[in-house]
Amino acid sequence: MQFNRKTIDKGKGEVIIIDMSEKILLNENGMKIILLGNEAIVRGALESGVGFASTFPGTPTSEIGDTFAKVANKVGIYFEYSTNEKVALEGAAGAALSGVRSTVSFKQYGLNVSSESAFPLAYVGVRAGMVIVVADDPSCWSSAQSEQDSRYYARLGHIPMLEPANSQECKDFTKIAFDLSEKFNLPVFLRLTTRVSHTRGVVTLGRIVKGRTKGKFLKDSIKFRNFPPYIIETHKELHRKLEAIRRISEEIEINFFVNEDVKNDLGIIASGVSFNYVMDALDHLKMNLPVFKLGLTYPIPEEKIRNFIKNLKSILVVEEIEPILEKSINSLAKDVNPELRVFGRSGYLPTAGELTEEAILLTISKITGKKLDYDLIAHKEDYNKLKIARRFPLMCPGCPHRATFFATKSATGEDTTFIGDIGCYILGIFPPFETQDIIFSMGASEGLIHGIKKVSDQKVIAFIGDGTFFHAGIPALINTVFNKSNPLIIILDNRTTAMTGHQPNPTVGVTGMGDQTKAIAIEDIVKACGVENVKVVDSFNVKEMEKTVGEFLQNDKVSVIVAKRECQLLAVRRKRREGKAIPKFNIDKSRCNGCGICLYQLGCPAISVENGVFDINEDLCTGCAVCVRICPKRAIKVVR
Repeated sequence: MQFNRKTIDKGKGEVIIIDMSEKILLNENGMKIILLGNEAIVRGALESGVGFASTFPGTPTSEIGDTFAKVANKVGIYFEYSTNEKVALEGAAGAALSGVRSTVSFKQYGLNVSSESAFPLAYVGVRAGMVIVVADDPSCWSSAQSEQDSRYYARLGHIPMLEPANSQECKDFTKIAFDLSEKFNLPVFLRLTTRVSHTRGVVTLGRIVKGRTKGKFLKDSIKFRNFPPYIIETHKELHRKLEAIRRISEEIEINFFVNEDVKNDLGIIASGVSFNYVMDALDHLKMNLPVFKLGLTYPIPEEKIRNFIKNLKSILVVEEIEPILEKSINSLAKDVNPELRVFGRSGYLPTAGELTEEAILLTISKITGKKLDYDLIAHKEDYNKLKIARRFPLMCPGCPHRATFFATKSATGEDTTFIGDIGCYILGIFPPFETQDIIFSMGASEGLIHGIKKVSDQKVIAFIGDGTFFHAGIPALINTVFNKSNPLIIILDNRTTAMTGHQPNPTVGVTGMGDQTKAIAIEDIVKACGVENVKVVDSFNVKEMEKTVGEFLQNDKVSVIVAKRECQLLAVRRKRREGKAIPKFNIDKSRCNGCGICLYQLGCPAISVENGVFDINEDLCTGCAVCVRICPKRAIKVVR
C-alpha cells in the first residue's frame, strides 16, 4: 500500500508526517505510533482480519466509526453508519453468523437499544469472531441522561467482557476479544470509558490481516432454535462456556500482578482506566502495594482473587462506575477471609462520578495513614474560592436550530411546554430558549408528548432531530396516528448527524463509505406514517415558521413541521470550497434602538453589547442573516 508521506529533516533525524487514515494502515510490524484509544480499537480489528464494521455514532465511541469510514475502502472491508444501534448490532451479527469477523461500536445507551438482540445472540452464538465495543461515560461528560455502568450487561447477557486501560491495550484486547469470540462462538464485549477512548498513547503495531469479507449463512436446525424446548439446554451450554472462559481468566496474561512479592496488609484490585490512577497514586505516595490488575473482568478469575486476598487484612477495589467487582470480591472473601475489610465505591471512594487520582490518593492515605506531601483538601478549598467566569453552552453562530427555537417561542408564549430529544439541539435547554423542558432518550419526545396530550389540554411541542427521527422516532410517530393523538412535532432536519461529528444519515444520500445512495426525505416518511398535516419550512424563514407553528397548534390531529436547513458549519465549509462569498453583517448604530432582541432572544454568539452599544463580531458571523430578519428597526445590514 502506498502512502503520501511528507518527510521533514529536523536536524536530528527524519520525522515522518502522514495523515491519520494512512497512519492507522501502516503495515510495519513493531513500529510505534501514537493513537487514540478509539483509533487503536480499529487498528486491533484490522490486525484481527475484521471484514464488517458497523456503528451508530455516539460519543465517546464516535471516532471508531469515523476511523473505519476513512479506511474501509482502502483495506477492502465493509463499514456502515446504521440507523440505530440495534440495527448496527444485528448487521454485525449477520456477518459473524455468515463466517465474517465483525465488530460493532456504540456508547452505553446504544447497548440499551441493542440489548434485545444482543442477549439472544449469545444463545445462538456466532461462527466468526464478533466484538461489541461499548463505551461508558463516567460523570456524563458527553452522554448525559444517566450515569450507566455497562458491565451489568455482561452478567445479564452471559457475554464475556474485557476492559483495556490504555491505547496499547485497546489494540491488544481487541485481538484477544476476537480470538475468544471465535474459540467459544460467543460475542465478546470490549468495555471502554471516556478517558480510555479519548486518550492518546503509544501503540506497537502488528501486521494487518486480510480477513474474509464474504461468507455464507449455514442453516442449523438445532443450533439456532433459541426457544422451547431447546432454550434451557442452550442456557446450560452458555454457562458451560462461561465456566471455560473463567478457567482461562485464571491464566490469561491480561490479568496480572504488580508488586506481587511485596508484603503488606493492604492490597488493591483495579480494572480499566482506574488501574492508571492507582499506579500514579502509589508513585506520588512513594508506596509499593500489591496490585492485581484485571483485564478480563467477566468472568473474573475467582481462584486467583481468593489466593490474593486470603492473607490480607484489607483490600481496595478501584473501578468505574458501580461497585460490581467490589461486591464479587466481598462474596469471595466470605470463603477464604471473612474478616477482610473491603474498601471501594460502596463508601470510601465516591459513589458517583468519574474517579480521579486525587480521590484514590486520599483513600489510600486514609486507609494506610500515609501522609501526602501536600494538602489536597486545602488546595480544593482554595480552588473553589476562585471566581471563574461561567457561561452556558451555546449553539454555533448561524445554527438553524436557533432560528427555529426563536420562531417557535415567538409564536407560542410562556405557557407552552417543550419536550426535547437527543442531538445538538439539546442545547435549547439553556437560556434564552429553554425549549427542552424534559429529555429522556433518543426518540422519546414523541412518546412523551403523546402521553401528555392524551391526559391534558396543554399546549405542548416536541422537538426531534433528523438522525434521531430515523433512529427511534418513526414507531412513536406511527403510534400518535394509530392512537388518534394530536401533538405538534417539529423535526429539525439539518442534513447531518451534527452532534457527534457530521456523520451522514439517511437524508444525505451518501453512505459511511462515501457511496451515493437514495436520499430519504423526512416529509415523505411522515406522510407515509399517516400524518395529514405536514409542512416543510426553511429554518431561516422566521416569519413562515412563526405562522406555521401558530396554525398547526390549532389542529385536532397530529401535525409535523420539518424545519429544514443545512448545518451552518457545513454550509460555510461548502461555500468556501465552491469559492462563494460568505456575507458579513454589522449593526447600523444610528438605527439601532437597543431593544436587544438579536442578543437576548436570538442569542447569537456573534452579537455582543458594551456600554449599551450592540455590535457583531465579523469573525464569528457566518452570514445566516436571521438577525436581519428579526430586527424591528432594520438596523442590521450586510457589510461585505
